[in-house]
Amino acid sequence: METKGGFYITQIKQLQDRIFERLLLKNNIELSGGQGRILFILWKNDNLTISEISQKTSLAKNTISVVIDGMVRKGIVSRNINPLNRRQTLISLTEYAKSLQGKYETVSKQMNAIFYQGFTESEQKQFEQYLARILDTLTQNMP
Repeated sequence: METKGGFYITQIKQLQDRIFERLLLKNNIELSGGQGRILFILWKNDNLTISEISQKTSLAKNTISVVIDGMVRKGIVSRNINPLNRRQTLISLTEYAKSLQGKYETVSKQMNAIFYQGFTESEQKQFEQYLARILDTLTQNMP
């Protein structure tokens, strides 16, 4: 049996990224998808290391570092030495980043409305359960 799930997931991801970035621009939020993922994690739990952000976003550490560099230049996040472990650098939200959270959440809700258009609440829940299973399986198979 030929399966196309991975192919569909890739196409969905590409289209979702483009639509989401368009919605961000329409709402005067100049962030890339990677920056948005990092902010989403930091809004939930500020002051994280690059490793922690990498684990929570599934982005590679070197990718995170490059994206963080750009975010520091734009005044979105700052790098600070961890006072409890001076060998660690913590990534922290700036006041500017904190001010973006409400607008970003509004755009996320708009994206979800597009994403789940035509789905019943039950179908949405079931779909997300399947996605969570796939994510769990993939996570378990990471080297």
